Amino acid sequence: MAPDIDRRDFVRALTAAGVAGVAGCTTSTGGTDTPTSTPTEASGDGGGGGSDDTETATPTESMARSSPIRYGVLLPLTGDLGSVGKPMRDAAVLPATQLADADLGGLSVEETVQDTQTSPSAGISAANSLVNAGVPGICGPASSGVNIQVSRQVFIPNEVVGCSPSSTAPTVTNLEDNDFVFRTVPSDALQGQVMAQVATEELGTSTAATMYVNNDYGSLLSEAFVSGFEEQGGSVQKEVSFEKQQPSYTSKLQEALSDDPDLLVVIGYPASGTQLFKDYYADFEGGEEVLVTDGLQDAAMQSQIGNPMENVTGTAPQPSGPSVESFNSLYQEEYDRQPSIFNAHSYDAAAVLVLANAMAGENSGPAVRDAMRQVANPGGMEITAANLAEGVTAAAAGEDVSYAGASSAVNFDENGDMKAVTYAVWEFAPDTDSGIEVVNTVDFEG
Repeated sequence: MAPDIDRRDFVRALTAAGVAGVAGCTTSTGGTDTPTSTPTEASGDGGGGGSDDTETATPTESMARSSPIRYGVLLPLTGDLGSVGKPMRDAAVLPATQLADADLGGLSVEETVQDTQTSPSAGISAANSLVNAGVPGICGPASSGVNIQVSRQVFIPNEVVGCSPSSTAPTVTNLEDNDFVFRTVPSDALQGQVMAQVATEELGTSTAATMYVNNDYGSLLSEAFVSGFEEQGGSVQKEVSFEKQQPSYTSKLQEALSDDPDLLVVIGYPASGTQLFKDYYADFEGGEEVLVTDGLQDAAMQSQIGNPMENVTGTAPQPSGPSVESFNSLYQEEYDRQPSIFNAHSYDAAAVLVLANAMAGENSGPAVRDAMRQVANPGGMEITAANLAEGVTAAAAGEDVSYAGASSAVNFDENGDMKAVTYAVWEFAPDTDSGIEVVNTVDFEG
């Protein structure tokens, strides 16, 4: 294997490469819908801060509305993604929690949570429950397998806005969605190229095998990596799909590792990943480098496996927006823990939906859709996690606002994707509070 490359040189090399592209990440299977939250009403005083040189919007008659600002949270609280979906849910309800303590001039905010169970069928049922409850905009779903089905069968025909914080499949970009589908996370079309750069320049590998969960997230991200790796001069020996939550992955591992690759790429979710890596460390020497993706960025998985996983490197979208510090503080204060994978993206999706609803002045999917870029893209008063309440009253009063997010600037392109994103190269770090250590960050603009 080639010698290690200096990390600063690696960052410069990636940035110079000019990898471009932007879109969304994950997947699901079966279940029933499960209501999991109660409405939150905004009242009282206080609320989010704001810069010293920005005046708070004065409520006007244009803000008068008989119904509260409603948004839904449609994320996996159970199933293969349950361990990462619950913290995402917490981040998505945080805007409503903030606004409950804010003076919104008579406005109120309601959030309603549903569990997709990491399943398309359960996700569709849960999404229909939200639509039937009159919710015009929904944060979620998380996985691409669920998101694509829910978008096609629920969001688009019912003219309801969906804004996913973690659906990264490239196919989301080209959905015929009449502009009802957005996301705050970048596309795997980009992440595959980032992975290829990491594999060749950071890890010094020239041969690889991929193991990927058998859904849109896994297959398309594997394809993106293979394409990028081969463009870098690498050779992919095996591409092996696997099903979620199987009792053993030893035979799949044998197939993937049969030609002794320098690198094993694993694309999946924590519940399946835990068993897969237990089998890997129990039955194989573990001499190759292993590269994983955002779906496996779960610190709890490492302790369940019982191995330090020192040969594992990962890539994932990295929160780096203007309000990331404010969001981190709010999340830590509310939940007494650090935010994790896709938490900032979840907060941003919910915050933009609230702002768009405030500007729309009604719980109407088409009206919320038409306001999404108005409240997010550049132009107008800058709104962050710190002054979200100020942004809501300003948007409701018809003022121009621009939400500067925690995950990124949250600047939507014509497809509802992000225009600029940051990726992290990370490792498991059991001795740290989060269990994850970011060793590099790489910025891209589409």
